Amino acid sequence: MTTSTPTPTPTPTSRTQTTSTPQDQKARTADLDAETLWRQDRDHFIHPFTDFSQFHDKGCEMITDSDGIYVEDVHGNRFIDGIAGLWCVNVGHGRREIAQAMADQASRMAYFSTFNNLSNAPASQLAAKLAELAPAHLNHVFYTCGGSTANDATIRLVHYYFNRLGKPNKKRILSRRNAYHGTTYLAASLTGIESNNWSFDTLSELVTHLSEANLYRRPEGMSESEYCDHLVNELEAHIAKIGADNIAAFIAEPIMGAGGVLMAPRGYHKRIQAVCRANDILYIADEVVTGFGRLGHFFASEAVFETQPDIINIAKGLSSGYSPLGASLISDELYAVLGTPQCKGGVLSTGFTYSGHPVSCAAALKNIEIMEREDICANVREVGPYLEQSLKSLSHHTTVGDVRGSNFMMCLENVADKATGELLPVEARVGDRVAEEAQKRGLIIRPVGHLNVISPTLIWSRETVDTAVTILDEALSATTASLKRDGFI
Repeated sequence: MTTSTPTPTPTPTSRTQTTSTPQDQKARTADLDAETLWRQDRDHFIHPFTDFSQFHDKGCEMITDSDGIYVEDVHGNRFIDGIAGLWCVNVGHGRREIAQAMADQASRMAYFSTFNNLSNAPASQLAAKLAELAPAHLNHVFYTCGGSTANDATIRLVHYYFNRLGKPNKKRILSRRNAYHGTTYLAASLTGIESNNWSFDTLSELVTHLSEANLYRRPEGMSESEYCDHLVNELEAHIAKIGADNIAAFIAEPIMGAGGVLMAPRGYHKRIQAVCRANDILYIADEVVTGFGRLGHFFASEAVFETQPDIINIAKGLSSGYSPLGASLISDELYAVLGTPQCKGGVLSTGFTYSGHPVSCAAALKNIEIMEREDICANVREVGPYLEQSLKSLSHHTTVGDVRGSNFMMCLENVADKATGELLPVEARVGDRVAEEAQKRGLIIRPVGHLNVISPTLIWSRETVDTAVTILDEALSATTASLKRDGFI
């Protein structure tokens, strides 16, 4: 176990080179009253996934500024952003080109409906660009407002598709435990993280959850290939039990994100898709996180996992989080049915007021332009393996049971016993402790229960990786000390 003396939170110039001066940063935050903001936020803003056992007393920390790989709080403290906002600020913060593209479009036309045979240029141009980037058979784009609505809308379209084919019984959706597909009503039902739906209702009669693909916690003594066989056999058994004529689709993240960056055994997705094809079950890839460079490619399904999904759902990195936007990429085969009138005067009666929002689409077009011009996917393919290797060096810590992930999508699993994988008590709040210690030292990572997720902006360099891993090393040492002090280990 390493020991170190905690370092102070970095000042705006202590760890980084930046185009902003301290005077610029002070000017940006001078008009913000930290205490007033804190109270306004605590008293009126219902945050997603709030821990109300602490929120009423602690409130939230106010992030006010950003630049490149950094974010800054209302007090002027600067941090390396190790979570890319929330898996999404792929090209980095403060891209003036994207801001200008949005401003130009808003000045020209901020919004107009895309209903009733109306459209706009950015939405049309982006749809064509997405068809160019996606696997060859995915040439049609249905716009939504984000990832949850993309997954939600997709299931509605899938049911419509089978109704049109005269197969109205094909309604059941196969998902997986610990999957995350969103929090709208239907998307939350697809989500297999049990705690996400505590005290909430779900459409449980519509969704069946299979086992997650989790190499770290596979049955003892089972090889990777045997584990893959085990998961495929489970799928086949469920299809036999439910009946293929009652199952519409299987939905999966190529790598599970919020569920713990869970890695499937090699060949898993390809084999799962083959079983689906053999049973007339659609294969849906939720690439809300893995899309747009996080694994080194615009789309991971075909390039990394050798699958050809019937639908790929995207959001987050599509616009790098600069404006809300999601989409479902639909295959030619499905579009042949969706694009045929259901009757004289019949319409595809689904969509959103903001489907194809011109300002969001303008942001996405500029985001993609930047990614291509700077070859950001190549940076991920070069720096990503270095991040993986560097993070694995943290395995020497007493509490680090597993370091897993791929490229710029990584996770540390904290345990009480490395040999058995036994977890620490929930009240130890180990993930929170690690995140808090890292933030003290100038790095923001994400705590998810006993896990810590690292999903940075895609412009990290090797030098940034070195700095981040040094901070994590110190944070883990401090966490181990505090767990010992409090009697948890």
